[in-house]
Amino acid sequence: MTGERFPALLHLGWRPFFEEQFAGHAGEGFAPARVIIRQKNRYVLSDGIQEWSAEIAGRIHYTARTAGDYPAVGDWVVVRTRQNEGTATIHAIIPRTSSFVRKIPGTREEEQVVAANIDTAFLVNAFDAGVNLRRIERYLVLIATSGARPVIILNKADLDPGAEEIVQDVRTAFADIPVLLTSATEGSGLQEVSGLVPPGETAAMLGPSGVGKSTIVNALLGREHFATDEVRSVDRKGRHRTSHRELVVLPSGGLLIDTPGMRELQLWEVDAEVQDTFDDIEALAMECKFRDCKHSGEPGCAVRAALEEGTLDPGRLESFAKLQREAAYQRRRTNKAEQLREKQRWKKLMAQHKRRDKI
Repeated sequence: MTGERFPALLHLGWRPFFEEQFAGHAGEGFAPARVIIRQKNRYVLSDGIQEWSAEIAGRIHYTARTAGDYPAVGDWVVVRTRQNEGTATIHAIIPRTSSFVRKIPGTREEEQVVAANIDTAFLVNAFDAGVNLRRIERYLVLIATSGARPVIILNKADLDPGAEEIVQDVRTAFADIPVLLTSATEGSGLQEVSGLVPPGETAAMLGPSGVGKSTIVNALLGREHFATDEVRSVDRKGRHRTSHRELVVLPSGGLLIDTPGMRELQLWEVDAEVQDTFDDIEALAMECKFRDCKHSGEPGCAVRAALEEGTLDPGRLESFAKLQREAAYQRRRTNKAEQLREKQRWKKLMAQHKRRDKI
């Protein structure tokens, strides 16, 4: 039965899948733990009883090809602990059931795992920052790659008297996705949020800076765990002070990961997810007269007809085309970067063989 060997892990989300994956390490003096904090190269783990400050084993550094090969918050890892020191070494990552991945900020062509093993992804927007449908679409594409259930949270409802009307517009635009209206400072809507994170399940708070992610988590915890800034009186906007990713256990038994605001949200391997997120446009395209229709004036174009009839938002079509172009560009760049990494790996192996031959 799952949890017989590690009952303390159950409240951290331990499941049969993870126990099966860990079985190969069980007889080697290792133990499982979950990453609850990652701050640059600093890791904090929990085994359900004790927290451990952890470092990465050299083998992981040696075999890692990209940033995505390192542990992320929410990961289950194989560790060897040092009880007297309160420290541990991470020797392996247990395979993930899901992960929220973006391209690493900057020019390097690598993936970055923002959060792992998440069941629900809360995409938080705020009324004072403006509810941007195009930005929501962009996040939804990446959430689709994670395997998590998306939920849209529209926060700071107390700052906009027209909040209910905007909520209806968002629900119409994303009819298949739950949309919650909250005011973390006033405590409204938080029971619905908590209800979507049952005991043993993990959710992640995602979204741009200043939308109130940490304030929502603090309200759900019932204490000021994460530092937040006051809303500026000039423009009614807050600044997100979270500088690291952290997993916390809610009083309800659910688990929640808070993440820093994302200034860059670049796509990473999302071709199929773009199609899925814009399945309404894909369905229209299937009705076009020509299979290679570019929707730019060809006769019998069902997409253009929907635009003229007003049943398709021009902004949504433009967003679809933009994300398609970006995904194609990212795919080309990723292929080139992978080829370069493979070339460098072989050069390194050949150099090692030459050194051994000289001995």
